[in-house]
Amino acid sequence: MLASTIQKELATMMMRDLNDPRLPSIVSITRVKVSADLSIADVYVTIMGTPAQQSAGLNALKHSAGLMRTKLTKQLTLRQAPFLKFHIDEGLKKELAVLDLLDQVAKENAEIDRKRAEAEAGGGAGGATQGEAEGA
Repeated sequence: MLASTIQKELATMMMRDLNDPRLPSIVSITRVKVSADLSIADVYVTIMGTPAQQSAGLNALKHSAGLMRTKLTKQLTLRQAPFLKFHIDEGLKKELAVLDLLDQVAKENAEIDRKRAEAEAGGGAGGATQGEAEGA
């Protein structure tokens, strides 16, 4: 419950309050994990762009963590908000890589099926002619 509330609030803050030029326009918070003692919130993000842009964006978020924590404390009326630790969500990167591989395999299978169908169409007509010649 607290994790999803933190996720929503941080997403709003990132869109509205952060004006860091290192932060790309497309940043998504994929999930938030709050420690059992509520002292730390691990915030997993995806940042569109090159690896250098992702690194710069992550550094910008880490730099703004204190400000966002202060705002969270006020907005959520908490005595103390958890420390925010930002991480690039590697799970999503891996998922996208797997989807790309599956797409590539599907295209290769379609090409193999197409070639096989062409070969059968060409070979099937020749085989029927041969069979007719043998039957006659």
